[in-house]
Amino acid sequence: MDPAASLANRAFEREGWARERLAAHAGRVMVVVIGPVATGLRIDSSGRFQSTPLAGHAPDLTLTLSPLGVPSLLANPARWSEFVAVDGDAALAATLQELAHTLPWFVEQAFANALGPILGQRVADAGRRLLAFPEYAAARVGESVASYARDEVGLLPHGDEMRMFAEQTTALAERADTLAARFDALTARLGA
Repeated sequence: MDPAASLANRAFEREGWARERLAAHAGRVMVVVIGPVATGLRIDSSGRFQSTPLAGHAPDLTLTLSPLGVPSLLANPARWSEFVAVDGDAALAATLQELAHTLPWFVEQAFANALGPILGQRVADAGRRLLAFPEYAAARVGESVASYARDEVGLLPHGDEMRMFAEQTTALAERADTLAARFDALTARLGA
């Protein structure tokens, strides 16, 4: 069995309600594309995933994710729409999105079963923070570079300078429009 199908089935192993939701889409084929890797999955009548070859027929749903966005999505599945491009069966996509929102709970439950409720919760929280770290670090580096370019090197304008520039640009555009209107009026008078 494909590792993706095995992992998904293990997550929903004890969750009959989740398998019921998936069973409503029995026979549907979806493709999950993460960077250059694509995996075909079919939902069987019991709500479990089965690996399926990609060749054969067009999938009912294609989910495309950037490899760089996967950790952020796993850290916060509520950002599904931001990281997952959906093409195809909207009802199946909505079901998968809803199930993705419960993924942190499944992880917490698995850690709690393995390590105990307190330690399991702490490990799950640490895992979420680790998954969110690359995005956090990239944002902080971006802010630092922008601050350096603005404050130290003077490449970027400060907020007051940008506001004044915008006001001056607006005033100049209004003056140019007024001048164009006067020119048109003068041209019309000379032509008459």
